[in-house]
Amino acid sequence: MDQRLADLQTWVERAFEQLGIDLAADWRLTPVSGDASFRRYYRVHSHNMTWIAVDAPPEHEDSRQFVAIARAWAPLDIHVPRIHACDLDHGFMLQSDLGDTLYLDVLNEQNADELYGKALVSLSHIQQCRALGRSVELPLYDRGMLSREMEIFRDWFIGQLLGLVLSDAEQELLDHLFEELADSALAQPQVCVHRDFHSRNLMVSRERTPGVIDFQGAVIGPITYDLVSLLRDCYISWPEERVYDWMARFGQTLVKAEMVEGYNEAMFRSWFDLMGMQRHLKAVGIFARLDMRDGKAAYLADIPRTLGYILRVAEQYPEFDRLVAWLQKRVVPAMKASGYFDRAELQRWLVR
Repeated sequence: MDQRLADLQTWVERAFEQLGIDLAADWRLTPVSGDASFRRYYRVHSHNMTWIAVDAPPEHEDSRQFVAIARAWAPLDIHVPRIHACDLDHGFMLQSDLGDTLYLDVLNEQNADELYGKALVSLSHIQQCRALGRSVELPLYDRGMLSREMEIFRDWFIGQLLGLVLSDAEQELLDHLFEELADSALAQPQVCVHRDFHSRNLMVSRERTPGVIDFQGAVIGPITYDLVSLLRDCYISWPEERVYDWMARFGQTLVKAEMVEGYNEAMFRSWFDLMGMQRHLKAVGIFARLDMRDGKAAYLADIPRTLGYILRVAEQYPEFDRLVAWLQKRVVPAMKASGYFDRAELQRWLVR
C-alpha cells in the first residue's frame, strides 16, 4: 500500500468517527476508475453501504472549488455528490456514491432521447444558477482562457505530437482562427458552465439520473459550451440531424427561461458550431498532452473523431475554407505518417 493510500484509509476512519457512522470491522477501500487528472477514487464498503473516498493531491489538484460548487449546486436540483467530509489541506474527500454506470456505458439509439433529455434538464439548472444568485464565485471564461486552451492544440498536437514546424502563413491562419472563435464565444450570453459536461461525467444513478461529476473547473462562460460538449461528445457521436434537433429543442428551452434575448436559431447554431470548434481544438491538444506528458496513450484514439468534428463544421462555413484545406493537406497526412492513429479511424473521420 502506498503512503497516500494508507493516509487516506486512516483519514476515512477518522471521518466516519466524526460523522458518528459505524464502520464495519471488515470495511474496505476498492479502486474506482479514475479520470484524466491526478485524482484517485476509492469506494468505501461498510455494512452493505458504499461511499466514495477521493485522493486529490493538493500540489496537483485544488479541491476547494469542487467542494464549494457541490454545496452550492445541490439545492438547485442538480444531482451532484454530497460532500460528507473533506480535508482540503491533504486533498481527501468523502462523498456520496453515485454508482458506476456512466452515460457512455449505456447510451444507444433507443435511449439517447431519454438520457439526453434528462441531461439537458440538469444543464438548464446549471446555466440558471447564476441568475438564481446561488452560485459560488466562478472565474470568467474570458478571451485569455479561451485562447490559452486553443494554444494547447498548436503546442501539443501540432508541434509536440506531430512534430510539424509551421510557416508564418500557417501560424497566421491559426492566430486568426483562434481570434474568430473567441469572438463568437464572447458574443454569447454568459452563464454557469460545467466545462466538462459529457458522457464520461454523467452517471446513470440509482437515486436520480443524471448524476453530475467532475465540475471543479466550472466558469462563467458561453451559453452553448456545455451543450456542444454533450451533443458533440469527444467519446461518442451521433448523426448531425439528430444533434441539431437536440440543439434546437434546447434553444427553445432557453427562450422559455428568458436566457437568450432575441433568439435566432441560425445565430444559435453558429454559436454552437464555433463553440464546438474551440472546445475540440482544446480537446485534441489535451489528448496529445495526456499521451506525451502523462503517459496516457489511450486518449490518442479519441483524436480522429474530435478533429473530425472540427473539419465537418469548418466545411459548412466558407470563412474556414483555408482551415479545411490546411487540415486535409498538412495535418491529416502528418497523422497518417505518425503511426499513432488507426488508419480506419482516420479514414472514417478525416478523409473527404
